[in-house]
Amino acid sequence: MAKRENDSFSIQDLMQSFIKENNLSKGMQKIKVEETWCKMMGPGVETHTTSVKLQNKTLIIQLNSSVLREELSYGKDKIIKMMNEELGDEVITKLMLV
Repeated sequence: MAKRENDSFSIQDLMQSFIKENNLSKGMQKIKVEETWCKMMGPGVETHTTSVKLQNKTLIIQLNSSVLREELSYGKDKIIKMMNEELGDEVITKLMLV
């Protein structure tokens, strides 16, 4: 009978290696950015957000309220900084509100 090896791995480590091996990190990053936007901005902004996209380190937020778009444009640098801190890496360098 073969001897069983007792190598134990955490699920987080296994998921990270699976994501890395299958080149899924960019897709997972996009999902995490969308979740972080909704979490950071709250339900008031989330209801007016129609789309959240990440393209080449540019976060593109589509809003259905011109007033909210104008208000958020004043704090673009702060939003980028807060999002990057929450994500744990410099994922976003530019924010576009459309």
